[in-house]
This record gives sequence, C-alpha cells and structure tokens, in this order.
Amino acid sequence: MARIPDEEIKRLKQEISVQRLAEARGVVLKRHGSNLIGLCPFHDDHNPSLVITPSKNLWHCLGACQAGGSVIDWVMKAEGVSFRHAVELLREDNFSLAACSSSRPVKRSKVGKLLSPVDQDVDDWTLLHQVIDYYHEILKQSPEALAYLEKRGLKSSEMIERFKLGYANRTLGYRLPIKTRKAGAEIRGRLEHLGVLRRTGHEHFNGSLVIPVFDEQGGVAEVYGRKIRNDLRKGTPLHLYLPGPHKGVWNSDALQASREIILCEALIDALTFWCAGFRNVTSSYGIEGFTDDHLNVFKKYETERVLIAYDRDDAGERAAQALAEKLMAEGVSCYRIHFPKGMDANDYALKVTPPSKSLGLLIRNAIWLGKGKPPAVAPGAEPMVVDASKDQAAKEAKEEKDCSTPEALADSEDVTLPAKALPSLVADLEPPAASPEPPAPSIQIPAEVKVGEVVIRFGDRRYRVRGLGKNMSFDQLKINILCARGEGFHVDTLDLYSARQRSVFIKQASEELGFKEEVIKKDLGKVLLKLEELQEEQIKKALEPKEKTVMLSEKEKAEAMVLLKDPNLLEQILTDFERCGVVGEETNKLAGYLAAVSRKLEEPLAVMLQSSSAAGKSMLMEAILAFMPEEDRVKYSAMTGQSLFYMGETDLKRKILAIVEEEGAERASYALKLLQSEAELTIASTGKDP
Repeated sequence: MARIPDEEIKRLKQEISVQRLAEARGVVLKRHGSNLIGLCPFHDDHNPSLVITPSKNLWHCLGACQAGGSVIDWVMKAEGVSFRHAVELLREDNFSLAACSSSRPVKRSKVGKLLSPVDQDVDDWTLLHQVIDYYHEILKQSPEALAYLEKRGLKSSEMIERFKLGYANRTLGYRLPIKTRKAGAEIRGRLEHLGVLRRTGHEHFNGSLVIPVFDEQGGVAEVYGRKIRNDLRKGTPLHLYLPGPHKGVWNSDALQASREIILCEALIDALTFWCAGFRNVTSSYGIEGFTDDHLNVFKKYETERVLIAYDRDDAGERAAQALAEKLMAEGVSCYRIHFPKGMDANDYALKVTPPSKSLGLLIRNAIWLGKGKPPAVAPGAEPMVVDASKDQAAKEAKEEKDCSTPEALADSEDVTLPAKALPSLVADLEPPAASPEPPAPSIQIPAEVKVGEVVIRFGDRRYRVRGLGKNMSFDQLKINILCARGEGFHVDTLDLYSARQRSVFIKQASEELGFKEEVIKKDLGKVLLKLEELQEEQIKKALEPKEKTVMLSEKEKAEAMVLLKDPNLLEQILTDFERCGVVGEETNKLAGYLAAVSRKLEEPLAVMLQSSSAAGKSMLMEAILAFMPEEDRVKYSAMTGQSLFYMGETDLKRKILAIVEEEGAERASYALKLLQSEAELTIASTGKDP
C-alpha cells in the first residue's frame, strides 16, 4: 500500500478545523472555558457530550459513543470511510457532504464522494489513457514518488512528462463509483479486464512507480510497475506488468531516429541512460523479455548496431549472449556494455558520476560479441544521438576557451587523444558519440607509478604527481603536481579539469623553469592523458568485488555432495573433531558447528560459549572455526563501540564474526544486539562536503 506522507497528515490536522466540520454538520457549539461543547451527532444525545478543544484541534464524546480524535477521525466516523478515503476527502475540501447527509453517522459509505478520473462512455483505448493520466498527475504531487526517482538518479521533469511516468497510490479505487451500483460494477469490470484492477478490486500497481509503454499509434500497449518501498511483505513482487504477454516497444521513437540502439534489461536502466543524455535507448522486459515486437521494430527501422546493456550477473551474461546470437542471425551487429561485476546501469551511474561521462566511457569500450573482427562503421554512419542540455555546456565551454580543447593542450605537437579521454575533456563542448567504434590510436606515455605518487619525464623535465588516489569519480582530477628541471621547480595543487587553474600553473611553471608556455602546455596535456588512464584503472579496480569467489573443482563438488548426503554426517563431523584433538563436548561441538554453517541462511544463529576459566572455551571455538573456510571467518580479540557501524555493507555478509572474550565485545554489545535482531546497522555522522 502506498504510504501517505507524515507531513501531509500533519498538515491536514493543523489546517482543517474540527469546529468547522461540526458546524457544517449542524452541531450548535457553545463556549465552555477554553473548549466548545455541543450535542454529539454520532449518537442520540440530549445533554451536550461533544467536547471540542480548538487550541489542539481535537474532539471527544463523553457520552455513549466515547469516540474522538482529529479531523481525520471525524470524517471516518461521519462518512463511514477508511482512513485513506477520509484523507482524500479532506484533500478535496469536501466538507459540504457532512451538511447534506443525515445527521446520523453511517457504518459504511455507499456513494463515492470524490470526482472519478475516468469516464463511463469511452472506449478501452481512452479509458486506459485516462488511468495513465491520473497516475501521472498523482506522481507530480507525490513527494514519496519523486523522492524515489531522485534516489535512483532520475531527476528530470522532461523525462516525467515525455514518458508519462506515474504513481499508483491506491486512490483510484476511492474515486470510482462503488461496485454495488450499476455504474461502479461496469467501470470496475472494464478496468479489471484491462488489468488495472484485480479481482479483489485492489489496484494492480498499488504502491508502484508506473511507466507506460506506448505503441506507434499512441495507445498504451504495456504498463510496467516498480514498487518504491522495500518494507513489503515477504514474497511481494517488486516488478509488475499488465496481465498477458508483453506488447509494444518503449521509446520506439529512438529506433526511428538512429540505427544504433542501447538495449537495457529494465526500464529503470533505460531511463538512466536517457537522463544521462543517451536518448537512443530502449528496454526489453527482463532478461527473457525480448519480444517479437522488439525484433520487428528493429527490422522495420533497419537497426544496424545494438549495444546490450544487461546486468553484469550470470543470468545477464547468458541472456546477452543468447540475444546477440539471435540478432546477429538477422544481420544486426551486437556489442556488450560491461558494467563491473554484479552491477547494472543504474547502480553504476549512481556510484560513478557524472553518468554522462561514466556511461559514455563504457559505451566506447563495448565488447564485440560476434566472431572475428567487428564490422567497420561505414563513413557517415550516424552516431548515437545525445540530446543533452547545452546551456551549462556552452557556459563552461566559454570559460575553458583556449585551454580546454585537445588542440590547446597539445598545439605544438601532432597529438591524437584517445577516445577514453573524450568524456573528461570535450564532453562539454560537443555531445559524446555513443558508438562502439575502435578508439583512436593512443599516445604511449611512460610513467613511474609508485605508492602515493606518479612520476612522468619529458626530456630534462620531471613531473611528480600526488593525490591521484583520492579522485574516485570522473568529474574531477584534483592533484598536487611538481614540475622540476635541474634545481628549479614549481609545485601547486589544482584540478586539471579547470581551465583557469591550468592556465595559472602553465604561466608560473614556465617563468620558474625558463620554458615557453607552449612547452609546459604540451607537457601538461600529456600528463592529463596519462592520469586519466590511471584514474580509470583505479576506479574499475575499486568497483570490482573485494574478494574473489572461491571456485570448487568438479571433483571437489562431487566429494562434497557425497559427504552432504551421508546419513552418518553428524557422526563423521564428531569423528573429525576427535582427530583434531577435541575430545568430548559432543553436543557443544555439533551446536557450534551448525551455528557456524547457518551463516549461509537468511537468519543465521548466534552462539555464546560460557564456562569457568581455563575450561577450554577458546580451544573449542578455534576448533569450530578451523572447520570453516578462511575467507568466511572474521575474528577479533576486542571491538570498539563504533567499529561495526563503519564496516562495509558486505564485510560480514554470510560470514562468521568471532570475538575471543566477552569483555572484548562489551563496548560493542549494543551494535551486536541490533545486528542480530535487525540484520543491519545504520548511523548518522557528520562529514566534510567535498
């Protein structure tokens, strides 16, 4: 169920007067100290028992019904509706209902009092459009849904309008005529047939971001729903579609505009590319959701190249390869966009910013999926269209002027920039081409890479760079650089992507070392190219999984399965303990072993070993841990109170945390209890704004 924001509930309780609601219902109120009193309309009242406190905007019946509360409780009692329906009525400022209805409360409202967003006398094509329009308007007014889009990096009002994104918050059902009336039964039956409502009467996409897919005639061919909350009941699907086979192709205009297409696994990933400026993007409906409609549209608009941007997991890899074989059999060249392992387009764009550059870099490094060499791109073949905003780009281009272009950085030597340098140097001057064409020949720039510094030499000129390791995104290259020649030197800290700072460094270094500015400018251009290359390597390395998965051979797997299926497995485990020198304590050994193995479960067990001093607790724990893989063990003598909070998200996932003595865990006891009960830890802390 979509949640009503607390701020909205608080606003209604503060801004709408209970006194106004009571008077609209015909209650005569008299002042009684700081309160107002009158006859309660919710029971047969002859002595004033209704008390309203204007200062708190609350009401209470001291008589037979003993009801009370806020304005929301009043509307629920008076109209016989649910909490959410009462909120919707208050939002609509629909207070005249109280006056025109009976003075007696109803057990359940029979007639909807909210304006229906759909018409009775329209065809199904128009009816589905009206539902999408309603969801679209709801999203634009929903802080919760807009916050979800922002969290996913999709902060574009143009995107919301162009693709008619919406939000289903359960209010559609409240605005329809009640199903016991003829009109209500008819319209609800049609919406159920279309898949908008379920047989229970609930909205199919309730609590979901709604993304419609339009066909070439403008009709709604498919609807995708993505739940925006994660605290759902176990088993609740996060991804929803209309019932029946998938139809239509999302953003089919892109296929008409370009013969080169990025194909994503999910619509959220496709929107990520679109918001980053890569507008020639579409999506299948999951890894098995490339339909005949997709293939037919590819053929119709003569698509030549497809860049498959499926998730980088085992399922995504298999699906990408199978799809590539299918498309190449139709004469379409296929490339694979490789994200770091375990990531998808949206994950990557959120972690490596700005997305326009990081995604562009992956596109340029797309891997050919066919056999032999990739086909050459025909001269004049159109690149991927990037319809990004040019206002900010024009401003920055003006500031960069003579210092930002590749020619300015290397104007005294014929230097060709590698393709990977384009996102950081000229992305603001012209849209980055998104074609997986082979990169231009790169310059081989030798460098001495040491711990904490990089040394690059050009003749008798030496450049020492420090601080490169702190640059973990493509939008900055802030370093400390020393330029030396003999005993002369110039050192400064600057961002190499700032034209103004580069100009100052070039001028001062040339004065200190006695060179012309053109020489230092050429050197600095080469240094920048080499540092970009090293930066890319360190970012890729940082995004790779910290630990390599231990792979078992087929022989080892077979032996493990034989042991696992052995009916005497527990006896075998006890025998192995004895062989290791641990005798007795059979129950404790098995309990400890099973608790350690439970690390693989969703709700692992926890064990505390207690005994008198020198009774063998440590020996038993060491023996149990010795039976577990080394990479799955995390052992400490003691822990501070904050240590668990600052571990990585996956540092303890599926692992055993062993603490030698209880005293060593005393300061971390609160965090350990939370970790056991909630399975996660969060902490708020201050930090420096970079």
